[in-house]
Amino acid sequence: MSLAMSNRSNAEKTPFRRLVDSIIKHRWLYVLAIPGFLYLIVFKYFPMWGLMIAFKEYNPYAGFWGSQWVGFEHFKELFESRNFYIMLRNTLAINIFGLVFMFPLPILLALMLNEVRHEAFKRINQSIVYLPHFLSWVVVVSMTFFLLSTDVGIVNKLISEFGGETVTFLSEPKYFWALLTAQNMWKEAGWGTIIFLAAMAGVDPQRYEAAVVDGASRWRQIWHITLPAIRPTIIILLILRLGQMADVGFEQVILMTNPLVTSVSEVFDTYVYSVGILQGKISIGITVGMFKGVVGLILVVLSNYIVKKIGQEGIY
Repeated sequence: MSLAMSNRSNAEKTPFRRLVDSIIKHRWLYVLAIPGFLYLIVFKYFPMWGLMIAFKEYNPYAGFWGSQWVGFEHFKELFESRNFYIMLRNTLAINIFGLVFMFPLPILLALMLNEVRHEAFKRINQSIVYLPHFLSWVVVVSMTFFLLSTDVGIVNKLISEFGGETVTFLSEPKYFWALLTAQNMWKEAGWGTIIFLAAMAGVDPQRYEAAVVDGASRWRQIWHITLPAIRPTIIILLILRLGQMADVGFEQVILMTNPLVTSVSEVFDTYVYSVGILQGKISIGITVGMFKGVVGLILVVLSNYIVKKIGQEGIY
């Protein structure tokens, strides 16, 4: 009787009143969320007013409000630039390489670590694969140079020792995208396993025990229990990864670039640096950033729509 009356009183409340009651009931959760909300407002939403610079001929002396309004002129200049399609090709190619080779690697590595039964050995291996993440790109690129350069590179020295000809890995455009992908795989694959290992830790052990009783091998347990359990995590991370298809790690690319590989290394991030910062064309830099943001938003919305259409959980 009392439950029915409670349900009736809740139904009679206005949506605003129900929202207020919910906030009061979960007030401590909202208090804990305040730092996150403040971070988003101050560092993500508040700076968005600066996007208007993309529609102005920004002059630091005239200021934000005093700069001349030019509408879509900067977007037209960007799209008509002879480098636009080169940058688009390079950016998409590098990201597709990463999506095909880099994205599955943390999943495979997490599955392998999850199968290690000796806890001490497992922790040691986890620490080893995490370590490269904490190295700066300067260190990683320097290691690449000492491995692959034609004069001091260890790899080329070994090739020469066995009678082969040295290979110009660092100055041949055909190797550039593969080198970037290999560096990313070595540096970030271990760190990417954290989320997948956390998802695997939430799988009910009784499911594995029942599978063992039914005679399932370890491969069958992985295929029918582990992978379906982490599928929502994989899908969410894939959607978020697709939203970054217009982004390339600026520091890595700029350190690996040299005049001989410019045709395959020029991406939107390096263009922002060379034009927006070095040449002082701030409006063009903001325009490129806005273009990248719009592309990322479209890809996230589209991929989320497709995922929900095939019956899976999206990010919203």
